Amino acid sequence: MLKSILCFFMAASIMMLSGCATDHHSVAEHRMTMVTSGDVSLATQTYAWHETMFSIHTANKMDEEELKRHLRQSVDKLMASKGYVLVANNQNPQMTVGFGMALESEMSDMEILAKAGLVPGLSTQDVSDDYEKGSVLIAFFNPRINQPFWRVLAQGFTDPHKTVVNREVKFDELANMMLSNIPDVH
Repeated sequence: MLKSILCFFMAASIMMLSGCATDHHSVAEHRMTMVTSGDVSLATQTYAWHETMFSIHTANKMDEEELKRHLRQSVDKLMASKGYVLVANNQNPQMTVGFGMALESEMSDMEILAKAGLVPGLSTQDVSDDYEKGSVLIAFFNPRINQPFWRVLAQGFTDPHKTVVNREVKFDELANMMLSNIPDVH
């Protein structure tokens, strides 16, 4: 009788543990790291998009305009929710916002470090070849001296074979995570 009960518990435990096996696809989709630099308290109420800092480095050049549009929309939505006002560059914004995006196949961590001065160093160990490491940089600039006073760089994994359309939710989540430390100005 005791042997039967022990066998039952062993079988039940094995079944429960097998249900917990990790899927490398879902792990890759949720693995992310970020690094920030600068003083976010310098963020001011009006902003414009930086006139030149918006570079995209992907294998599919056709997706670049769509990627820019999605990221700008998500950042604008988040900034508005915190009380910031988007103005045109000729309206003397108090700060400008720039960004960059790159897939690892187009720009290595060493190249990102050389250009941005930051790199989170997300490990690609145990990640399926179906995914590629992607990096997104958002920087806030003082427009008078054109120097960033705050930057955030995030790295995560993306499926480079998926189309860019219908990714609005992912971009909103990314913007919310990357800009969570931006103070409200209401």
